[in-house]
Amino acid sequence: MLEKLRRKLGMNLYKATQAASTELPEVTIAEHLGVRTLHLSSDAIQGAMRMAVPDQIELEYVQQMMMWVLFKHEPQHIVQLGLGAASLTKFCYRNFAEARVTAIELNPKVITACHQHFKLPVNDERLQVLCMNALDYVNDSANQGKADVLQIDLYDAAAEAPALSSAAFYQACADTLNEDGMLTVNLFGNPHNYEANCTANLAALQEAFDAVVWLPLVHDANTVAIAFKQAPAVDFDDLYERATAIRLAYKLPAAKWVNGLKEWMAEQM
Repeated sequence: MLEKLRRKLGMNLYKATQAASTELPEVTIAEHLGVRTLHLSSDAIQGAMRMAVPDQIELEYVQQMMMWVLFKHEPQHIVQLGLGAASLTKFCYRNFAEARVTAIELNPKVITACHQHFKLPVNDERLQVLCMNALDYVNDSANQGKADVLQIDLYDAAAEAPALSSAAFYQACADTLNEDGMLTVNLFGNPHNYEANCTANLAALQEAFDAVVWLPLVHDANTVAIAFKQAPAVDFDDLYERATAIRLAYKLPAAKWVNGLKEWMAEQM
């Protein structure tokens, strides 16, 4: 019976997490004006899906998490830390047919909810949703140098601050990436501690990566940063051309990301 459930939900390490799951936040689902949202023991939105277009990315900051595609066109392995409502995992799985997609989620209740309510596919030869701690994944030597892209969206239950944010964590993330790998990360927090949280995370990222850039804040408390193991050559004419291709192929507002990167660069001068 348990094996049947594991196959059905596409979960790994189910036995190891079953006992711990009672200590993890409860998942609730809400729906308003055609948008379904996921919550963890609070009103904070942990992910969203528009019912009419379930494979598109609904929230703007989650769209920004895809800005790595400006620099890397054909990823082979995309890793997501923190499943949320599976928006990024589904999007990458549907749109990058040559890539393997791995998602890491600590809470098995979130994985179950994504299968039942957010149209997350079951695991197959390209998709692996693993129920485990993200820190364990990036610290596993078997995963070092294997990922092209890391996408990090690790909320605590109340969405007060990133769940993992230390210099050691970001160094482990860098070690998980291949030589020209990159990551995007959502730096968010309570308005009272947001600036301090964001500053501390950016400093930790800058210790581990060759270059770190971030976009203007959206949704009141979400700043998305991109970090490169090797700083890329930046030609804004090329980036705007690439942004047009991204908009046509993926329906993502990539020109806004280029505007944000350009604004950031101007502020640093």
